Amino acid sequence: MRLDELLAELLDRVGEVVDSRERLRALLDAVVVIGSDLDLRNTLDRIVAAAARLAGAKYAALGVIGPDRRLVEFVTHGISAEQHRAIGHLPTGRGVLGLLIEEPRPVRMPDITRHPRSYGFPPNHPRMRSFLGVPIHIRDQVYGNLYLAEKQGADEFSEDDEQLVVALAAAAGVAIENARLYELASRRHRWLAATAEITSMLLGTVQRTNALQLVADRAHQLAEAELTLVLLYREENDTLTVEVAIGAGADQLRGATLPAGGTSFRDVITRRRQVMLDDLAAAVPWPAPVPAGQAVLVPLAAGQTLHGILVIAHPGGLPEPSDDGLPMLNTFAGQAALAMERAQAQEERELLAVMEDRERIARDLHDVVIQRLFATGLQLQTAARLAVRPEVVQRIHATVDDLDMTIRDIRSAIFKLRTPVAAELRTELHQLVDQAAGPLGFQPKLQLTGPIDHGVPEPLRADLLAVVREALSNIVKHARATEAHVTISLTARELVAEISDNGIGLPSVPDPVGLERGGLRNLRQRANNHNGEFTVAANHPTGTILTWTVPV
Repeated sequence: MRLDELLAELLDRVGEVVDSRERLRALLDAVVVIGSDLDLRNTLDRIVAAAARLAGAKYAALGVIGPDRRLVEFVTHGISAEQHRAIGHLPTGRGVLGLLIEEPRPVRMPDITRHPRSYGFPPNHPRMRSFLGVPIHIRDQVYGNLYLAEKQGADEFSEDDEQLVVALAAAAGVAIENARLYELASRRHRWLAATAEITSMLLGTVQRTNALQLVADRAHQLAEAELTLVLLYREENDTLTVEVAIGAGADQLRGATLPAGGTSFRDVITRRRQVMLDDLAAAVPWPAPVPAGQAVLVPLAAGQTLHGILVIAHPGGLPEPSDDGLPMLNTFAGQAALAMERAQAQEERELLAVMEDRERIARDLHDVVIQRLFATGLQLQTAARLAVRPEVVQRIHATVDDLDMTIRDIRSAIFKLRTPVAAELRTELHQLVDQAAGPLGFQPKLQLTGPIDHGVPEPLRADLLAVVREALSNIVKHARATEAHVTISLTARELVAEISDNGIGLPSVPDPVGLERGGLRNLRQRANNHNGEFTVAANHPTGTILTWTVPV
C-alpha cells in the first residue's frame, strides 16, 4: 500500500512538472507571438487572444486607460460582432473594472457578480462568473488592464493562471511600448516627409493657392482628420476666411467669412500659439455643421506675421500636448507659413517688376517721345511761317494741333502708368460680397482659386466686379434665396465666375436665354466683348447658376 501511494504521488508530481513545462512553453510561445508585429492594434489583439488561450478563459479583454482614468479603448476576444452590436457601448471603467484602475494589482475572484463593486452587466451581455484581472505596466506607468472571465474546465482561475497572466502582462508591456515607439517614429517620419515636401516647394515657384491646398491635404492625411480647414486672417476687418476645406461639410464651408473677435480663435491670433478645443462646433457661428468634438488650432505664422490658422478636427480625439504629434504639427505649420510668406513675397516681387517696368516706360515716353513730338511741332510751326499758300499753312497748323493732342494723350498715359497699382482684386471681391450680405440677409460664400490679384488682366477686372455685383443684385431682387455661392477661378487659359443660389430658380421655359433682360443681357454682352461665354442654368435641387467664362 505504501509503495502504491508513493508511486501515485510521484506520478502526480511528474504530471505537475509536465503541465508546468507545457504552460511555460505556451507562455514563451505567447510572448513570441505578441512581439511578432509592430502594429499597435494588431499587438493588442494578439495579447488578448494569447491571454485567453494561456489562462483557459472563454472571454478576454484589454482596456486602455486614458488621461481621465477612464477606459478609452476596449479590445475584446470571445465576443462576436453581433454580440458587440447587441451590447452597445463598451465599458468605461466603472465597477470591478475600475478597481484595477484605482489599485493596479492582480485581482482574482470566483464570482464577479458577488463583489461589492459589481456594477452589473448591460442587456445582451454574456454570462460571466469567474474573473481574473491583471494590470499592464509600461515602465512606471499603467497602460491598461487585462480582464479574463469564465475559466474553462474549472470553477475559477488558479494562482498558476494568475502568475502566467502576470508574466504575459510584463511581456505585453514591452511589446506595446515597442509598437508605440514604432508608431511614433512612423508618424514622425510622415510629418518630416510632409515638411520636406513643403520645403522643396519653397525652392521653386510658389503659388499661394497651391501651397495652401498642399498644406491642407498633407495635414488631413497625416492627422487622419475628419475636417481640415485653412483660415486666412484679415487684420483690417478682424475676420477669418475659409480658404481651403477638406472633409465633412467642406463644400459648404469654403469661402465662408468668420468673425475673429470674441471667439476661441482669439488666443491663437493674439498669442500665436497652439490651442486645443473641446468642441469645434461651439467655437464660432459656423455657416454649416462641423464635426462636434476635439480640434486643434495651429497658427500659420512666420516671424511676427500671422497668415492664418490651420484647423484639424479628429473624430477620435487628438493626442495629448505631451505627445510628439503636436510639436511635429507645429513644425509643419511653421514651414507652411514660410511657404505662404514666400508666395506673398514672390507676388510682391512680380508686382514690383511690373511697377518698375511701368516707370521705365513712363520715363521713356516723357524724356524721349514727348520731346521729339514737341520738337517736331516747333519745326512745323516754323515751316508754317515760311509757307505761302494758305491751304498749306492750314494743314501745318492742323498737324501741330494733332501733335499737341498726341502729347496730351501720352501725358495722360504717363499719369496712369505712375499711378499706384489698384487695390488687390481679391480684397475688392471680398468687400463686394460683404456688402451684399445686408440686402440678402445672409453672408454669401466666396471661394477664390488661382492668382486672382495679379493674374486677372486689367481690362477684365472691372467687368468681373460688375458681373459679380449684377449677379448678387439679381439674387436680392428675384431669387428669395437663403444661400449664395460666388466662385472665381483663374487658370492659365480662362477666368470663370460662377454665382449660384438656392432660390426659386428660373421659370420653366424651353430657352432660358429668352428670359434675359437688362442685367443678364449686360452680363452676356460683357462676356462677348472678351470672346467669352455666359450661361444661365437651373441649380439642384433649387435655384440658379450663372456662369461667366472668358479666355485669358
